[in-house]
Amino acid sequence: MNPSTLIGMLAGISLLAVVLGFSAVDPLLFVDLPGLGIVLFGTLAATFISYPLREVLRIFGLLGTVLRNERLYARQDMEELVQISRLWMAGNLQAVEQALEKICNPFLKTGVQLVVDNTPEDDIVDLLQWRIARLRAKEHAEAQLFRVMASYAPAFGMLGTLVGLVNLMFLLGDGDMTAIGRQMAIALMTTFYGVLLANLVFKPVAVKLERRTEQRIELMNMVLQGITMMCHKRSPALMRETLTSFIAQYQDEIRDAGAARQRQETAGNP
Repeated sequence: MNPSTLIGMLAGISLLAVVLGFSAVDPLLFVDLPGLGIVLFGTLAATFISYPLREVLRIFGLLGTVLRNERLYARQDMEELVQISRLWMAGNLQAVEQALEKICNPFLKTGVQLVVDNTPEDDIVDLLQWRIARLRAKEHAEAQLFRVMASYAPAFGMLGTLVGLVNLMFLLGDGDMTAIGRQMAIALMTTFYGVLLANLVFKPVAVKLERRTEQRIELMNMVLQGITMMCHKRSPALMRETLTSFIAQYQDEIRDAGAARQRQETAGNP
């Protein structure tokens, strides 16, 4: 499981447990299955109306993607690209073909195959950029699905609250304050469920998917840069240094705080 997702789930559950355990008179009062049903089924119904069936059915698979600890293998792709570039520079086409069969990244494999087939560079770049744009659009739509659900959930929470308030009106004439207070609490529960699901489930999943897309596009851009350098027959050493900048993790791209601190200490102690 993805560590950050697991930490977030545990933190969310712990927060609810602490809040309900210490502030609620009876934590079981926050369990309202009809209210939860209004929010969940109402949100799903509105989502089915908004999207084609095949896209809505991907919800569970996307939730699995968020829970799964997915690796991108960026360094492995870089090493494979540098190795193939070295073989290509040496003119060993047979070794290049054998190396192509072992590549697991289809985007990288397509780019290298086009270079080997002597496809014009502009055509290669156009094709690979189109595939990047297609992936961005597809995964943006998947993330947007959860953002739409996050907007529906509070609305159906308010709908459940209105239903509860209508029931409350029938009790006002009796003057039973205990029953009135109980109905008011039940009426507010659906709003609680709607806000909770929107901000603790749907929106975080959307942000997680968007961040995943950014990482995947960054990797594809790295491969695209490597393919471009391969077309220009740049040296494998230069390619390695260039592609390393795509996967290197810097605290600050402009200023190195550690080096700046060291210079200050050197200047203060001549």
